Amino acid sequence: MKTILKHVLTIAILAAIAPLAAFAQGFPSKPIKVVVPFPPGAFNDTLGRTLAQEFSKGFAPGSQVDNKPGAGTVIGTDFVAKSVADGHTILVVAFPFALLNSLHAQAKIDVTRDFAALAWVGSTPNLLVVNPNSPFKSVRDLVAAAKAEPGKIAYASTGNGTSNHLSMELFKVMSGTNLTHIPYKGSAPAVTDLIGGQVQALFDNVPNVIQHVKAGRLRALAITTPRRVAALPEIPTVDEAGVPGYQVSVWFGVVAPAATPKDVVARLNAEINRVIGLPEVKERFSQSGIEIVGGSPEVFDRQIREQVATWGKVVKEANIKSD
Repeated sequence: MKTILKHVLTIAILAAIAPLAAFAQGFPSKPIKVVVPFPPGAFNDTLGRTLAQEFSKGFAPGSQVDNKPGAGTVIGTDFVAKSVADGHTILVVAFPFALLNSLHAQAKIDVTRDFAALAWVGSTPNLLVVNPNSPFKSVRDLVAAAKAEPGKIAYASTGNGTSNHLSMELFKVMSGTNLTHIPYKGSAPAVTDLIGGQVQALFDNVPNVIQHVKAGRLRALAITTPRRVAALPEIPTVDEAGVPGYQVSVWFGVVAPAATPKDVVARLNAEINRVIGLPEVKERFSQSGIEIVGGSPEVFDRQIREQVATWGKVVKEANIKSD
């Protein structure tokens, strides 16, 4: 009797597991939707389009990017959180993702509960840039002017809770200055107005402004990481330029809805790592100032949790509010 019962239980377990195994083996069974919670024109969009393009070459033909900007990335993020957790809808995430719990609590999104980490793609500094016709030739010039006339200098960001915004808020605290925040809906319009002289300063991801700096349309004053970067070796760090101890690093990655099967997560992780390991992709990202990271879902999950804790404390202590 015990032997018969054992066989019955074994058959029942195998019957329960078989559909899941078949599902994972059959993934992907259709195109993958790569949701970007930002407008076109910045590195988040570039990353999403790179993944969709490479997925389409054999892994998941017909994969496409779906830009869903708005509400401080809440719209696109919420869309993916509520999507079917089958791996066919994934989300490009960056620095603002870690701010959602603290800055947009009303959205009831918990990024550590509602998402499964897929892969940490890369990191980059922010670059402090000004209009080339401005009188600011250095960080010390900017600090001196901001202290002389508190609140007169307007700085742009891509919205509350973005790395652009938090980079300047940290800069203000550490330099003892007061600049006026002008939020924009994306990097492209913020950069356009900086070039046009409507605002005076901006911290932005290196890939979003490096070409403007090299073309002379913007002047770079400093980089936010502790070390200079190979793409712009002549640009000092903010620490070197006069604000000791200052540093901010911006990161990019990909997540999926929390209930996505582990086998599917593993397949997506392997494919994303393959894409960002392609020589042409590595070269293109490197030229834009992106340092490829890659690695396991577990590594990226730890990064997300650490960032949520770190920046949640900053939001609280600085009393930063959502739009």
